[in-house]
Amino acid sequence: MAHSQAENVIKNIIREIGQECAMRGQTVSETLVAFMVKAVVLDPRNEFNVDRTLTKADVQKLIKLCVDRLLDTRNPSLDTIKMQVYFDMNYTNRVELINEQHRVLESRLSPVSREITDNRARTRDELESVYRKIVSYVLLRSGLGSPTDVKVIREATAALQSVFPQTELAAFLSLGKKEKERQLKELTMIVTGIRLFNKDCGKGGEGIDDLPAILNEAIPAATHHIDIELHSSQQLAHRYTAMVEIMHKSQNAEMELRLTMLKEVLYNVRQHEAFLCVILSDVITCAQEVEMMQKQFEAQMEHLKNVVRAKTAVPTSQVYPIFIALSNLWTSFQDEILVLSFLNNLTVSFQQFLGTHSLIFPEDVMESLLEDITVKSDEERLKETADCKVNPSDFKKEEWLFPETTANFNQLLIQYHGFCAYTFAVKDGLLLPGNPSIGVLKHKEKYYAFTSKEAAYAFAKNPEKYIKMTAEKAKECAELIQLLELHQQFESLAPYSQLRSTDKRMMKPITKCDSSTQTDTHILPPTIVKDYEWNEWELRRKAIKLVCVNIIWTSGQFLKITKETSIFLISLISLH
Repeated sequence: MAHSQAENVIKNIIREIGQECAMRGQTVSETLVAFMVKAVVLDPRNEFNVDRTLTKADVQKLIKLCVDRLLDTRNPSLDTIKMQVYFDMNYTNRVELINEQHRVLESRLSPVSREITDNRARTRDELESVYRKIVSYVLLRSGLGSPTDVKVIREATAALQSVFPQTELAAFLSLGKKEKERQLKELTMIVTGIRLFNKDCGKGGEGIDDLPAILNEAIPAATHHIDIELHSSQQLAHRYTAMVEIMHKSQNAEMELRLTMLKEVLYNVRQHEAFLCVILSDVITCAQEVEMMQKQFEAQMEHLKNVVRAKTAVPTSQVYPIFIALSNLWTSFQDEILVLSFLNNLTVSFQQFLGTHSLIFPEDVMESLLEDITVKSDEERLKETADCKVNPSDFKKEEWLFPETTANFNQLLIQYHGFCAYTFAVKDGLLLPGNPSIGVLKHKEKYYAFTSKEAAYAFAKNPEKYIKMTAEKAKECAELIQLLELHQQFESLAPYSQLRSTDKRMMKPITKCDSSTQTDTHILPPTIVKDYEWNEWELRRKAIKLVCVNIIWTSGQFLKITKETSIFLISLISLH
């Protein structure tokens, strides 16, 4: 089957699954359906052969399996996949988020900017209208107050007039488009700096929020909320892990079914924990950035006060750079507000994917299952095995790394998200955190950690065996592919966030956007020669006139024009 034909078949299957779910009252995104289709085909228990073309019966079977899984509201595995898809489609790192926000701001300001730069105002009323538009532009770009608030407009206008009086507007409008755009941005930063300075001095600041103070309150609150969520998920993970360890030894069919559900809810909370750790790391980075910016802002403000202290006039070369620096720092505060709000919303959104825990394992059921079971935290497990280290001399070829002998040991990228590969493979998908202090195995440029010395020795004897067992288990539980970071082995299920970070030359997305352009009236400075003359007879007349009034140089002697010659020449001039 041709590639384009195969794509059309897959799109039709995805569309039909989405329509079937909608008819049954469940709305699902195309991204989720696409992921589910790949997961169902990948699961060996469904007996799909990816090397041959799907028959009509295969397609109907695939659609039925996908619809059944997507409509199972009590399935923790589906909730985990939904959580992964949601995070994958909504999360972005702070740099990309800030850059995107700036692009959105530029696109929204573009019409306002064009109204100013394309204006050909001449009359007094027209010039006043343009000046008011510049004030609105400054307020919209800076974000300091509402452009409809009279007090804010009055304050911004006064600040603008101090650096850009209305008398200079005609000269501004005569500039090229790019230069006008550059000056508008520069004026915005200078006016922003002036207003921030006035606010600090208690002489203005109408409509300006105290962003540093807001951030100083919001960041600890966000951190506390994430810590609570993280602690709750970790507590659940520890309890589920203890129950899975005990039930794994049972051969009872009913226990086997309950064990499957336990592992699914365990994967769910472990994935939630992993995402919360990513968000918490971003919040910590946000706190560090804010702390650094506050110091810089205070230093710049103090420097500005020292420059203008007891002076009636200060050179613009001294104060303008400080105003611009203050403006840039304030923009960074606004960016951090945006990042923090985004992270808070993302944290709250995860709650919709955790509802199955209380349905499948209510608190009373959990208590009965945990009776006579010792629940160990991840930290307790690590402490128990910290002293039982691998002896490298027991191995001839394998390379082992230890924190005492390896630089940047904490920066090693441990496979399977830090979980023990051996335990996961031999205990049918049990997730236990590996202990890097035991020793980290380096195998084919990848690093593996283990729960115990015995697990490390067993895995090192035949790494490929256990790596393959892990991959086979992940095929049955598609959520494990992202949780254990197995994207290289299953490229078809790689998350969108990872695809974005691959080689840009291999991925060239087609983008569309509104754009406009204009040719300036006079690109180059004027080169008009005012004494230029094209009329031939006028040129002759000027030449004869020159002869009449100049001295003729002949044979090194000065000769004066005779009276008769002068009369003759004057008569010629009059004729012409």
